[in-house]
Amino acid sequence: MRVAIYGAGSLGTILGAYITKAGEKIDLINRNKAHVEALQTKGAQVVGTVQFTQPVVAYTPAEMSGQYDIIFLMTKQQHNTEVVTMLKDFLAPDGVLVTLQNGLPEVQIAEILGEEHVLGCTVAWGATLQGPGVCELTSSPDALSFSLGAISAKPNKHFAKVKELLELMGTVDVEENFLGTRWSKLLINASFSGMSAVLGCTFGEAAKPRASRRIVQALIKECIDVCSVGGIRIEPVQGKDIVKLLDYKSDLKKAISFFIIPIAIRKHAKLKASMLQDIEKGKLTEVDAINGAVSDYGRKVGCPTPINDRVVEIIHRIERGELKPSAENLRFF
Repeated sequence: MRVAIYGAGSLGTILGAYITKAGEKIDLINRNKAHVEALQTKGAQVVGTVQFTQPVVAYTPAEMSGQYDIIFLMTKQQHNTEVVTMLKDFLAPDGVLVTLQNGLPEVQIAEILGEEHVLGCTVAWGATLQGPGVCELTSSPDALSFSLGAISAKPNKHFAKVKELLELMGTVDVEENFLGTRWSKLLINASFSGMSAVLGCTFGEAAKPRASRRIVQALIKECIDVCSVGGIRIEPVQGKDIVKLLDYKSDLKKAISFFIIPIAIRKHAKLKASMLQDIEKGKLTEVDAINGAVSDYGRKVGCPTPINDRVVEIIHRIERGELKPSAENLRFF
């Protein structure tokens, strides 16, 4: 069986290092030549809340050959059509592509590969690429978990193997309501990643001050509301029912929700949003697939999302160079 991680940046490199460390064979593929060369010569250097160095097998896309039974997809969504179309030739006839991306990518990818060749996975931990071959794990070691599910009613033959590989790093919850699981992750990304990118800070720094926490709370509420209107049941995250904890209809429950937010994110307080990392590198972000996805679904079901709309607007202005990530951006809310 051949397995690869395509788009082995910070998250993918750490996942690949864990899998390789456990004795499984997996290829780490990334178009960043300096990163690949560092992985080939020095191994994957994991720093942060966990520290170890692991020799790994790494290639650039140009060096790929043959076909894979399992491909973990960890690239940005902006290029999904192009990337997945290319990967189709590298996927075995009965192979499966496992999305470990933000947003709601599975439906689009299934249109290219077919539902039976797609599994979805949400990642409940974060990482930052510090330099070629060096990745910082920013989440607590006891918060390393995944949620795995299928969008096809027909089970994929590699499902059990995918679960087994992910369990080499953390716990894996198999989700029957995978769309609800996707929305759990999207809620976290839209609220905490959105504000991390807008303010230029970590999740914890976005959640602590009252002014920014107020915006985080509003973003969370909008996600809960659009799912409620659309009939989507948001799944718990790491055993915590985020709707029960953070939704509110009274002033008292709103105050409790506000108090809970920094506590709820404490295990990921050091996490810096991948959108902010992209901004710092001069790249375009995935905001349209994150906060934009909430806004799009809100328009579809007739539920206003003015705060998510504003986050999209601010981040696009940052991308154009009109603004910088800063606490000063709170004035736009």
